[in-house]
Amino acid sequence: MNPFEMVIGIVLIVTIGRVISARMGVLPRLSRRDRHEKMPFDAHGDAVSAIEADRMKAEITRLNDRLAVLERIATDPAKRLSDEIESLKRD
Repeated sequence: MNPFEMVIGIVLIVTIGRVISARMGVLPRLSRRDRHEKMPFDAHGDAVSAIEADRMKAEITRLNDRLAVLERIATDPAKRLSDEIESLKRD
């Protein structure tokens, strides 16, 4: 086996390993420097985090409400759904 084939083999093995780990949902490990760059410290971090948390809670509530409507539509019998649509058309 010549060196070129060996390099191609190593690259192929690493690529296959990364594809498999990505499909399985395994996250790559970040170095200490990368972690610091990805999550920079902000002097107003607590206030920003609280605002962001409130925004996310409101968004989750809104999405849960929409999901409840979709679940009701999906589980309602077709007759009752069509009757409700017709009543809305008349109004």
